[in-house]
Amino acid sequence: MSRHPTVKWAQSSDKIYLTVELPDAKDINVKLEPEGKFIFSASKGGTLYEVDIELYDKINIEESKASIGPRNIVYVIKKTEKKSWSRLLKQEGKSPVFLKVDWDKWVDEEDEERGGIDLDDMDFSKGSKQKKRTKSRSKNPLQWMLRRLRLDCVCMR
Repeated sequence: MSRHPTVKWAQSSDKIYLTVELPDAKDINVKLEPEGKFIFSASKGGTLYEVDIELYDKINIEESKASIGPRNIVYVIKKTEKKSWSRLLKQEGKSPVFLKVDWDKWVDEEDEERGGIDLDDMDFSKGSKQKKRTKSRSKNPLQWMLRRLRLDCVCMR
């Protein structure tokens, strides 16, 4: 019987970022299908981990990338249409418990106008995550939410 690893997701207008948190994973297999199917499997300590989800919309598998690191596996999946998805999964309703929002990578419309997140310095060719440290905006989800609600500053008289 298989288990589900924790999967974090975020999006920009043209990409989906999926991070599978599975340290020391072995026998990693991923299959992407153009209609939006994401199938992942790996083993760790004799236990099989699998994820089989149907994404909200179609994807471009040729322009999608993967980076396998010692602690997690990051997938940058290119959308066929440049638009924000209302949710990750095609099916409506509550998301599975193993699926979580990745606030560190989330890009909303305002952030995209300012340049969004930069994954260009990630090395996807060697199968390892090598990201340079740069100064970035606050990663606090509460601040992000307040910004979205336009409550950055409360003036008191």
